[in-house]
Amino acid sequence: MRIKAMQRRNFLAAAAAAPAGLATPLQAEGGPSGTRVYGPGPAAILNYSAEEHRRRLVNIAHAERSVRKCLRKHRITSYIPGQVAYHLGEYPARKPYELGTDYDERELDRLFKDGIRLVQVMEEWNDLLRLFGGDKFTAVNDRGLRRFIDMVHRRGMKMLLYISTGHFQRTDRDFDQDWARPGYSARGAHWQLAGCSPASPKWRAYVLPRILRVLDDYELDGLYNDAASKRLYVNPQQATKDEVLAFEETETHEGAREDLFALIYSEVKRRGGIVKVHYVGSHIPQMEQLWDYVWVGEGANNADKTREECKNHPPYVVPCLDLSTAQVENDDELYLHSIPYMQFPLLLAGRPFTGERSSVPGVEYQPEDKDPLLKRWRRIWRHYQAHPEGPYVYGPWDAFPPRPRAREVHARWLQRYLPMIEEGTLAYLQVTDSTLFGAPLPPNVVASVFVNLKTYVVLANYSHNQVLVETAHAYSRDEPQGGVRSGKRWTLAPRSLEILVRTEV
Repeated sequence: MRIKAMQRRNFLAAAAAAPAGLATPLQAEGGPSGTRVYGPGPAAILNYSAEEHRRRLVNIAHAERSVRKCLRKHRITSYIPGQVAYHLGEYPARKPYELGTDYDERELDRLFKDGIRLVQVMEEWNDLLRLFGGDKFTAVNDRGLRRFIDMVHRRGMKMLLYISTGHFQRTDRDFDQDWARPGYSARGAHWQLAGCSPASPKWRAYVLPRILRVLDDYELDGLYNDAASKRLYVNPQQATKDEVLAFEETETHEGAREDLFALIYSEVKRRGGIVKVHYVGSHIPQMEQLWDYVWVGEGANNADKTREECKNHPPYVVPCLDLSTAQVENDDELYLHSIPYMQFPLLLAGRPFTGERSSVPGVEYQPEDKDPLLKRWRRIWRHYQAHPEGPYVYGPWDAFPPRPRAREVHARWLQRYLPMIEEGTLAYLQVTDSTLFGAPLPPNVVASVFVNLKTYVVLANYSHNQVLVETAHAYSRDEPQGGVRSGKRWTLAPRSLEILVRTEV
């Protein structure tokens, strides 16, 4: 069944089957006219009253006059900030994991209640090593995966599965050396991945029909594409045996990969779906934007450096700082680095990531002393065996020891972020010249403005000092102990984030 044909069914099913008390994509979530809807779907802005349109235009007019210079201005459309990487189970494993159970019903209920509307599943969904009679494009637990996808759709949530246009297991019987980029190999844990050239006709003929079969057969809302390393750009001096060098290829423009992405993007969009791309570290593909979301952060080990490198990436960026290597002072710091730049972190949830995949009989691993990833996973496995009651790790990029409050903090910040990024909002990111403040901003303080029916000013203090910010107009904020405070003078603690709401225009 095609994605467009599914959408009406999914919306109606969500309205009928969503847990009691939870909003669905067809259910109003507040506002003066009671018509605004979370995320993509019926455009609430088209149902505004004349007074609401007047208020929005007055707010925009004030922002346009007040903001003289900013890093970037963006009009928000079809943005889903609440996204989760849902861990299905351990792979490789001694036997296929269970899926589509009461555990998943409860977990998806909690995620939906907390504001999650897009579910992505990583590579553990498929039988990469052919342990259970499948392959990289078929499910470890086919019936369970289909039940799980139906659970996601019944809640009106979007569902994406992992695919890769660049990686393929070298030990797979289908692997063709003519696909492979010279000098590239991604080895870790159970992976022995070749980098397959986007300029290889034989690779394209193999992978594209299988990707589209995954999209259609599992009735997905789109794809998550592991685009592989920047080092896979086509270098004419190191061509594979099968490449056709049709495009100009440089380190700043990847012609063949752009063409391959365009083919996939066209097919997904023809079905009304979503494309999400993953690139290593803080990089994004060097090409036309042929994706809806890009995930950055894997392998990044410095939050401040990653923020600076990613802050001007085109929307929409979904950061997932690699907490297996990076350190943050507290859980709130992830939002300090993202919200001022119209980004919101990916949540890791689902079933516990136990690390058992690192110790499966019959699977070929590297020596532990040569593989930091494998060593870490085995530490997690020993921890899980000693503490089966939790707290848990939920993915390869999660912190270890586990962060017990990660989900609670994510939900709290998401509920504060959602009103700021409603459909039709204008975002002015990193304002550097304006009449919004009574005095110049202190060093290492960033201000961004989000304007719709309300005006929000986000203040981020990236310094390790307490600072004072004076606004030209009165704003209000929710107090941690309850209640609301209004005023024009705001004390920001070191490494902290404040969200202010304009109280008058």
